[in-house]
Amino acid sequence: MPRIIKNESIVDDNWQVLTLAEGDTPESLRLPAEPALVPLAVWLARRDELIATPAPLGVWLDSHEGPEALAADIARFAVIGVNFPKFTDGRSYSSARLLRERYHYAGEIRALGDVLQDQIFYMRRCGIDAYALRADKDIDKALAALRVFSETYQAAADQPQPLFRRRFAREAA
Repeated sequence: MPRIIKNESIVDDNWQVLTLAEGDTPESLRLPAEPALVPLAVWLARRDELIATPAPLGVWLDSHEGPEALAADIARFAVIGVNFPKFTDGRSYSSARLLRERYHYAGEIRALGDVLQDQIFYMRRCGIDAYALRADKDIDKALAALRVFSETYQAAADQPQPLFRRRFAREAA
């Protein structure tokens, strides 16, 4: 079973990530009985069918897709994946931050695709809390990368108060 980093621990991943192969359509994709993350196109085309399934729901957004299409149904998803097709494509950072801050999504946001150790600290700052690393990467080293910095200055999805406000609150207490 594959492993992921979730909530700063290494855990087994029981979610299947479905993709549309060349020639597939959202309507032709076979849906498994176990938990699966479906592409946004499949969710949009088969929403009612997916809602009726007993398995937990998950959807993933490609880097060019924004979370706006999920806004009305956001609470239905146990997991929302954000895809990083290349480590140089940062659009999914914005999607994760929008999910947390604009749409108040409280479930798991999982980084998929070209996920590298050097990125996961910054992914967490944007609200991502689970990481499916690239298969050739060391998951133990990546977990350690989440603890590289002990303090952050700026406000972000994982820490809404900037350092000066946190210090002031400690001093006032």
